[in-house]
Amino acid sequence: MNSVSSFETRLRFLREQYAALIERKNTVNPAWSNGVFDRWTYPVLTAAHTPLFWRYDFNPKTNPYLMERMGINGVFNAGAMELDGRILLVCRVEGYDRKSFFAVAESETGVDGFRFWDYPIVMPETDDPDVNVYDMRVVQHEDGWIYGVFCTERKDPDAPPGDLSSAVAQAGIARTHDLVTWERLDDLKTTSAQQRNAVLLPEFVQGKYAFYTRPQDSFIEAGKGGGIGFGLADDIAHADIKEEIIVDPRAYHTIKELKNGAGDVIKTPAGWLHIAHGVRGCAAGLRYVLYAFLCDLDDPSKVIARPGGYLMAPEGEERVGDVSNVLFCNGVVARATGDVFIYYASSDTRMHVATSTVDRLLDYVLNTPEDGMRSAACVAQRIALIRRNMEIDNW
Repeated sequence: MNSVSSFETRLRFLREQYAALIERKNTVNPAWSNGVFDRWTYPVLTAAHTPLFWRYDFNPKTNPYLMERMGINGVFNAGAMELDGRILLVCRVEGYDRKSFFAVAESETGVDGFRFWDYPIVMPETDDPDVNVYDMRVVQHEDGWIYGVFCTERKDPDAPPGDLSSAVAQAGIARTHDLVTWERLDDLKTTSAQQRNAVLLPEFVQGKYAFYTRPQDSFIEAGKGGGIGFGLADDIAHADIKEEIIVDPRAYHTIKELKNGAGDVIKTPAGWLHIAHGVRGCAAGLRYVLYAFLCDLDDPSKVIARPGGYLMAPEGEERVGDVSNVLFCNGVVARATGDVFIYYASSDTRMHVATSTVDRLLDYVLNTPEDGMRSAACVAQRIALIRRNMEIDNW
Protein backbone atom coordinates (compact mmCIF):
# COMPACT_ATOMS: atom_id res chain seq x y z
CA MET A 1 0.00 0.00 0.00
CA ASN A 2 1.48 3.39 -0.92
CA SER A 3 1.84 6.16 1.66
CA VAL A 4 -1.01 8.27 0.22
CA SER A 5 -3.62 5.49 0.35
CA SER A 6 -2.34 4.42 3.77
CA PHE A 7 -2.75 7.99 5.04
CA GLU A 8 -6.25 8.27 3.62
CA THR A 9 -7.28 4.86 4.95
CA ARG A 10 -6.11 5.72 8.44
CA LEU A 11 -7.77 9.14 8.31
CA ARG A 12 -11.08 7.59 7.26
CA PHE A 13 -10.83 5.07 10.10
CA LEU A 14 -10.12 7.81 12.67
CA ARG A 15 -13.07 9.87 11.50
CA GLU A 16 -15.43 6.89 11.58
CA GLN A 17 -14.35 5.98 15.11
CA TYR A 18 -14.72 9.58 16.26
CA ALA A 19 -18.20 9.95 14.76
CA ALA A 20 -19.36 6.72 16.40
CA LEU A 21 -18.18 7.97 19.79
CA ILE A 22 -19.71 11.43 19.50
CA GLU A 23 -23.04 10.11 18.22
CA ARG A 24 -23.39 7.31 20.78
CA LYS A 25 -26.58 7.59 22.82
CA ASN A 26 -26.36 7.39 26.59
CA THR A 27 -28.70 5.47 28.87
CA VAL A 28 -29.38 5.36 32.58
CA ASN A 29 -27.62 2.46 34.26
CA PRO A 30 -30.26 0.85 36.54
CA ALA A 31 -27.56 -0.91 38.58
CA TRP A 32 -26.36 2.50 39.79
CA SER A 33 -29.70 4.04 40.74
CA ASN A 34 -30.20 4.60 44.47
CA GLY A 35 -33.29 6.82 44.50
CA VAL A 36 -31.25 9.99 45.01
CA PHE A 37 -29.72 10.19 41.55
CA ASP A 38 -29.26 8.15 38.38
CA ARG A 39 -25.83 7.43 37.00
CA TRP A 40 -25.56 7.25 33.22
CA THR A 41 -23.80 4.36 31.53
CA TYR A 42 -21.16 6.08 29.42
CA PRO A 43 -18.79 8.91 30.24
CA VAL A 44 -19.97 12.11 28.58
CA LEU A 45 -16.43 13.26 27.74
CA THR A 46 -13.07 11.54 27.44
CA ALA A 47 -9.74 12.29 25.79
CA ALA A 48 -11.10 10.58 22.68
CA HIS A 49 -13.92 13.17 22.48
CA THR A 50 -11.45 15.98 21.77
CA PRO A 51 -11.41 16.94 18.08
CA LEU A 52 -9.04 15.01 15.86
CA PHE A 53 -7.60 18.28 14.56
CA TRP A 54 -6.41 19.08 18.08
CA ARG A 55 -4.26 15.98 18.07
CA TYR A 56 -3.25 15.15 14.50
CA ASP A 57 -1.43 16.99 11.75
CA PHE A 58 -3.60 16.30 8.68
CA ASN A 59 -0.92 17.30 6.18
CA PRO A 60 0.49 14.11 4.59
CA LYS A 61 3.72 15.94 3.71
CA THR A 62 4.53 16.84 7.31
CA ASN A 63 2.86 13.82 8.91
CA PRO A 64 3.00 10.95 6.38
CA TYR A 65 2.21 8.27 8.98
CA LEU A 66 -0.69 10.29 10.44
CA MET A 67 0.81 10.19 13.90
CA GLU A 68 -0.85 11.79 16.88
CA ARG A 69 1.37 14.85 17.31
CA MET A 70 -0.18 16.42 20.42
CA GLY A 71 -1.94 13.83 22.54
CA ILE A 72 -4.64 14.43 25.14
CA ASN A 73 -4.23 12.62 28.47
CA GLY A 74 -7.65 13.32 29.98
CA VAL A 75 -10.79 15.48 30.05
CA PHE A 76 -12.10 16.05 33.55
CA ASN A 77 -13.12 18.46 36.34
CA ALA A 78 -15.52 20.58 34.26
CA GLY A 79 -17.49 23.61 35.32
CA ALA A 80 -21.05 23.59 34.00
CA MET A 81 -23.79 26.00 33.03
CA GLU A 82 -26.90 26.29 30.89
CA LEU A 83 -26.86 28.98 28.22
CA ASP A 84 -29.57 29.52 25.59
CA GLY A 85 -30.99 26.06 26.20
CA ARG A 86 -27.66 24.27 25.78
CA ILE A 87 -25.54 22.62 28.43
CA LEU A 88 -21.96 23.89 28.35
CA LEU A 89 -19.05 22.26 30.13
CA VAL A 90 -15.85 24.23 30.67
CA CYS A 91 -13.49 21.29 30.88
CA ARG A 92 -10.02 20.76 32.20
CA VAL A 93 -8.16 19.23 29.28
CA GLU A 94 -4.71 17.83 30.00
CA GLY A 95 -2.17 17.12 27.29
CA TYR A 96 0.53 14.48 27.33
CA ASP A 97 2.83 17.27 28.55
CA ARG A 98 0.87 17.49 31.84
CA LYS A 99 -0.25 21.06 31.10
CA SER A 100 -3.95 21.70 31.53
CA PHE A 101 -6.08 24.18 29.63
CA PHE A 102 -9.77 25.04 29.41
CA ALA A 103 -12.08 24.09 26.56
CA VAL A 104 -15.85 24.28 26.09
CA ALA A 105 -18.00 21.33 25.06
CA GLU A 106 -21.74 21.66 24.47
CA SER A 107 -24.74 19.35 24.30
CA GLU A 108 -28.45 19.73 23.68
CA THR A 109 -29.42 16.83 25.93
CA GLY A 110 -26.86 17.24 28.72
CA VAL A 111 -26.24 13.47 28.82
CA ASP A 112 -24.70 12.75 25.42
CA GLY A 113 -23.69 14.34 22.14
CA PHE A 114 -21.13 16.68 23.68
CA ARG A 115 -18.96 18.37 21.08
CA PHE A 116 -16.00 20.62 21.75
CA TRP A 117 -15.84 24.08 20.27
CA ASP A 118 -13.15 24.38 17.61
CA TYR A 119 -10.63 26.22 19.76
CA PRO A 120 -9.63 25.92 23.42
CA ILE A 121 -10.09 28.96 25.66
CA VAL A 122 -7.29 31.51 25.48
CA MET A 123 -6.98 32.51 29.12
CA PRO A 124 -5.04 35.75 29.67
CA GLU A 125 -2.15 35.59 32.12
CA THR A 126 -1.43 37.89 35.03
CA ASP A 127 1.92 39.62 35.59
CA ASP A 128 2.93 36.42 37.38
CA PRO A 129 2.21 33.82 34.67
CA ASP A 130 0.47 30.58 35.59
CA VAL A 131 2.37 27.34 35.09
CA ASN A 132 -0.92 25.44 35.12
CA VAL A 133 -4.63 26.29 35.32
CA TYR A 134 -7.50 23.91 36.05
CA ASP A 135 -10.83 23.05 37.71
CA MET A 136 -12.93 26.08 36.75
CA ARG A 137 -16.27 26.82 38.37
CA VAL A 138 -18.49 28.97 36.14
CA VAL A 139 -21.37 31.12 37.32
CA GLN A 140 -23.75 33.63 35.76
CA HIS A 141 -23.70 36.47 38.26
CA GLU A 142 -26.46 38.97 38.81
CA ASP A 143 -23.99 41.73 37.88
CA GLY A 144 -24.32 40.58 34.24
CA TRP A 145 -21.00 38.75 33.83
CA ILE A 146 -20.16 35.07 33.57
CA TYR A 147 -17.30 34.38 35.98
CA GLY A 148 -14.79 31.58 35.96
CA VAL A 149 -13.00 30.83 39.22
CA PHE A 150 -10.19 28.30 38.87
CA CYS A 151 -6.97 27.05 40.38
CA THR A 152 -3.83 28.79 39.20
CA GLU A 153 -0.65 26.93 40.03
CA ARG A 154 2.87 28.33 40.10
CA LYS A 155 6.18 26.92 41.25
CA ASP A 156 6.96 27.83 44.85
CA PRO A 157 9.62 30.57 44.65
CA ASP A 158 10.86 29.61 48.12
CA ALA A 159 11.42 25.95 47.23
CA PRO A 160 15.00 24.78 47.87
CA PRO A 161 17.22 23.99 44.87
CA GLY A 162 16.30 20.66 43.35
CA ASP A 163 12.73 20.70 44.70
CA LEU A 164 10.63 20.59 41.56
CA SER A 165 7.32 19.62 43.17
CA SER A 166 6.61 22.42 45.63
CA ALA A 167 3.92 24.72 44.29
CA VAL A 168 1.66 27.58 45.27
CA ALA A 169 -2.04 27.39 44.40
CA GLN A 170 -4.37 30.37 44.33
CA ALA A 171 -7.87 31.04 43.00
CA GLY A 172 -7.73 32.76 39.63
CA ILE A 173 -10.69 34.83 38.46
CA ALA A 174 -11.75 35.72 34.93
CA ARG A 175 -14.98 36.96 33.37
CA THR A 176 -16.69 36.78 30.01
CA HIS A 177 -20.00 37.23 28.25
CA ASP A 178 -19.66 34.42 25.74
CA LEU A 179 -17.07 31.93 27.08
CA VAL A 180 -14.86 32.92 24.12
CA THR A 181 -13.25 36.23 25.07
CA TRP A 182 -12.09 36.42 28.68
CA GLU A 183 -10.90 39.24 30.89
CA ARG A 184 -8.45 38.13 33.55
CA LEU A 185 -8.87 39.75 36.97
CA ASP A 186 -6.59 39.68 39.99
CA ASP A 187 -6.26 36.38 41.80
CA LEU A 188 -8.41 36.07 44.91
CA LYS A 189 -6.65 37.31 48.04
CA THR A 190 -7.35 35.73 51.42
CA THR A 191 -5.57 35.32 54.73
CA SER A 192 -4.65 31.74 53.77
CA ALA A 193 -1.25 30.76 52.41
CA GLN A 194 -2.83 28.82 49.56
CA GLN A 195 -6.32 28.78 48.10
CA ARG A 196 -8.09 26.23 45.93
CA ASN A 197 -11.62 25.18 44.99
CA ALA A 198 -13.22 28.59 45.37
CA VAL A 199 -16.86 29.00 44.30
CA LEU A 200 -18.50 32.36 43.60
CA LEU A 201 -22.20 32.63 44.47
CA PRO A 202 -24.39 34.01 41.65
CA GLU A 203 -25.87 36.71 43.89
CA PHE A 204 -24.57 39.53 46.05
CA VAL A 205 -24.58 38.90 49.79
CA GLN A 206 -24.75 42.07 51.86
CA GLY A 207 -23.98 43.91 48.64
CA LYS A 208 -20.69 42.04 48.20
CA TYR A 209 -19.28 39.19 46.14
CA ALA A 210 -19.61 35.98 48.13
CA PHE A 211 -17.15 33.08 47.87
CA TYR A 212 -16.91 29.60 49.29
CA THR A 213 -13.20 28.88 49.70
CA ARG A 214 -10.77 26.15 50.73
CA PRO A 215 -7.92 27.53 52.83
CA GLN A 216 -4.74 25.45 52.88
CA ASP A 217 -1.38 25.73 54.58
CA SER A 218 0.43 24.07 51.69
CA PHE A 219 -0.19 22.87 48.14
CA ILE A 220 -1.28 19.35 49.14
CA GLU A 221 -2.06 19.36 52.87
CA ALA A 222 -4.80 21.40 54.48
CA GLY A 223 -2.56 21.85 57.50
CA LYS A 224 -3.77 22.88 60.93
CA GLY A 225 -7.15 24.13 59.74
CA GLY A 226 -8.73 23.58 56.40
CA GLY A 227 -12.35 22.94 55.57
CA ILE A 228 -14.77 24.86 53.39
CA GLY A 229 -14.71 28.56 54.19
CA PHE A 230 -16.90 31.52 53.36
CA GLY A 231 -15.97 35.15 52.81
CA LEU A 232 -17.02 38.41 51.19
CA ALA A 233 -15.16 40.72 48.82
CA ASP A 234 -16.06 44.30 48.00
CA ASP A 235 -14.55 44.38 44.52
CA ILE A 236 -14.45 41.46 42.10
CA ALA A 237 -11.68 42.96 39.98
CA HIS A 238 -9.40 43.01 43.03
CA ALA A 239 -11.17 40.47 45.24
CA ASP A 240 -9.81 40.52 48.77
CA ILE A 241 -11.44 38.47 51.54
CA LYS A 242 -10.42 39.88 54.90
CA GLU A 243 -12.10 37.15 56.98
CA GLU A 244 -12.78 33.51 56.14
CA ILE A 245 -15.42 31.72 58.23
CA ILE A 246 -15.10 27.93 58.24
CA VAL A 247 -18.51 26.66 57.22
CA ASP A 248 -17.80 22.94 56.93
CA PRO A 249 -14.72 21.80 58.87
CA ARG A 250 -12.74 18.61 58.44
CA ALA A 251 -13.41 15.88 60.99
CA TYR A 252 -11.59 12.84 62.32
CA HIS A 253 -12.54 9.43 60.90
CA THR A 254 -14.97 10.78 58.33
CA ILE A 255 -15.03 11.09 54.55
CA LYS A 256 -13.44 14.54 54.92
CA GLU A 257 -10.66 13.73 57.32
CA LEU A 258 -7.74 14.99 55.23
CA LYS A 259 -9.36 17.59 52.99
CA ASN A 260 -12.68 18.87 51.75
CA GLY A 261 -13.62 21.50 49.24
CA ALA A 262 -16.57 23.21 47.61
CA GLY A 263 -17.50 21.79 44.23
CA ASP A 264 -20.51 23.70 43.00
CA VAL A 265 -23.54 25.32 44.59
CA ILE A 266 -27.11 25.69 43.31
CA LYS A 267 -29.90 27.82 44.70
CA THR A 268 -33.02 25.94 45.86
CA PRO A 269 -36.15 27.07 47.70
CA ALA A 270 -34.75 25.53 50.91
CA GLY A 271 -31.20 26.88 50.71
CA TRP A 272 -27.88 26.80 48.90
CA LEU A 273 -27.24 23.19 47.97
CA HIS A 274 -23.60 22.11 47.87
CA ILE A 275 -22.05 19.22 46.00
CA ALA A 276 -18.61 19.04 47.62
CA HIS A 277 -15.72 16.60 47.77
CA GLY A 278 -14.20 14.94 50.78
CA VAL A 279 -10.81 13.22 51.02
CA ARG A 280 -9.57 10.56 53.39
CA GLY A 281 -6.45 8.45 53.51
CA CYS A 282 -6.50 4.69 53.11
CA ALA A 283 -4.09 1.87 52.32
CA ALA A 284 -4.47 2.61 48.59
CA GLY A 285 -3.72 6.32 49.01
CA LEU A 286 -6.22 9.19 48.92
CA ARG A 287 -9.91 8.46 48.33
CA TYR A 288 -12.10 11.27 46.99
CA VAL A 289 -15.88 11.08 47.31
CA LEU A 290 -18.73 13.54 46.81
CA TYR A 291 -21.07 14.69 49.54
CA ALA A 292 -23.88 17.22 49.92
CA PHE A 293 -25.01 19.78 52.46
CA LEU A 294 -27.33 22.78 52.61
CA CYS A 295 -26.70 26.37 53.66
CA ASP A 296 -29.18 29.06 54.65
CA LEU A 297 -30.41 31.26 51.79
CA ASP A 298 -30.07 34.49 53.77
CA ASP A 299 -26.88 33.51 55.59
CA PRO A 300 -24.78 31.32 53.26
CA SER A 301 -22.21 30.83 56.02
CA LYS A 302 -24.72 28.84 58.08
CA VAL A 303 -25.14 25.10 57.42
CA ILE A 304 -28.74 24.00 58.01
CA ALA A 305 -28.57 20.36 56.85
CA ARG A 306 -25.59 18.02 56.82
CA PRO A 307 -26.26 14.38 55.79
CA GLY A 308 -23.73 11.88 57.09
CA GLY A 309 -21.44 10.00 54.74
CA TYR A 310 -20.97 10.36 51.02
CA LEU A 311 -23.47 11.07 48.28
CA MET A 312 -21.41 9.37 45.59
CA ALA A 313 -18.22 7.29 45.52
CA PRO A 314 -16.22 5.77 42.65
CA GLU A 315 -17.85 2.71 41.10
CA GLY A 316 -16.55 0.24 38.51
CA GLU A 317 -14.30 1.81 35.90
CA GLU A 318 -14.58 5.14 37.71
CA ARG A 319 -12.11 3.80 40.27
CA VAL A 320 -9.31 3.47 37.69
CA GLY A 321 -7.47 6.23 35.90
CA ASP A 322 -4.62 8.67 35.97
CA VAL A 323 -5.20 9.31 39.69
CA SER A 324 -7.31 6.38 40.84
CA ASN A 325 -10.10 6.15 43.42
CA VAL A 326 -11.24 9.72 42.87
CA LEU A 327 -14.56 11.44 42.18
CA PHE A 328 -14.51 15.21 41.75
CA CYS A 329 -17.29 17.63 40.89
CA ASN A 330 -17.10 21.33 40.06
CA GLY A 331 -20.12 21.61 37.78
CA VAL A 332 -23.84 21.26 38.56
CA VAL A 333 -26.73 22.54 36.45
CA ALA A 334 -30.22 23.06 37.87
CA ARG A 335 -32.76 23.64 35.09
CA ALA A 336 -36.01 25.56 35.37
CA THR A 337 -37.83 22.21 35.12
CA GLY A 338 -36.32 21.13 38.45
CA ASP A 339 -33.97 18.65 36.79
CA VAL A 340 -30.40 18.62 38.06
CA PHE A 341 -27.32 17.48 36.15
CA ILE A 342 -24.32 16.60 38.30
CA TYR A 343 -21.17 16.51 36.19
CA TYR A 344 -18.37 14.63 37.88
CA ALA A 345 -14.96 13.38 36.91
CA SER A 346 -13.53 10.01 37.77
CA SER A 347 -9.89 9.41 38.60
CA ASP A 348 -8.67 12.58 36.85
CA THR A 349 -9.43 10.95 33.51
CA ARG A 350 -13.00 11.37 32.20
CA MET A 351 -16.32 13.15 32.73
CA HIS A 352 -19.61 11.52 33.75
CA VAL A 353 -23.12 12.72 34.48
CA ALA A 354 -25.63 11.80 37.16
CA THR A 355 -29.15 13.21 37.06
CA SER A 356 -31.59 14.02 39.82
CA THR A 357 -34.12 16.70 40.70
CA VAL A 358 -34.13 19.54 43.17
CA ASP A 359 -36.90 17.81 45.14
CA ARG A 360 -35.00 14.52 45.39
CA LEU A 361 -31.77 16.19 46.46
CA LEU A 362 -33.53 18.31 49.07
CA ASP A 363 -35.27 15.20 50.41
CA TYR A 364 -31.84 13.59 50.68
CA VAL A 365 -30.12 16.45 52.52
CA LEU A 366 -33.04 17.27 54.82
CA ASN A 367 -34.00 13.73 55.83
CA THR A 368 -30.73 11.79 55.90
CA PRO A 369 -29.23 11.52 59.42
CA GLU A 370 -26.04 13.39 60.22
CA ASP A 371 -22.85 11.50 60.89
CA GLY A 372 -23.07 10.11 64.42
CA MET A 373 -19.28 10.55 64.73
CA ARG A 374 -18.97 7.33 66.80
CA SER A 375 -19.66 3.69 65.93
CA ALA A 376 -22.15 3.34 68.80
CA ALA A 377 -24.13 6.38 67.68
CA CYS A 378 -24.21 5.15 64.08
CA VAL A 379 -25.48 1.74 65.21
CA ALA A 380 -28.22 3.46 67.21
CA GLN A 381 -29.29 5.38 64.09
CA ARG A 382 -29.44 2.19 62.06
CA ILE A 383 -31.37 0.28 64.73
CA ALA A 384 -33.91 3.11 64.84
CA LEU A 385 -34.37 2.75 61.08
CA ILE A 386 -34.72 -1.03 61.37
CA ARG A 387 -37.36 -0.72 64.09
CA ARG A 388 -39.39 1.75 62.03
CA ASN A 389 -39.26 -0.64 59.08
CA MET A 390 -40.27 -3.60 61.22
CA GLU A 391 -43.49 -1.78 62.02
CA ILE A 392 -44.37 -1.61 58.33
CA ASP A 393 -46.18 -4.69 57.03
CA ASN A 394 -44.85 -4.61 53.47
CA TRP A 395 -41.13 -4.22 54.19
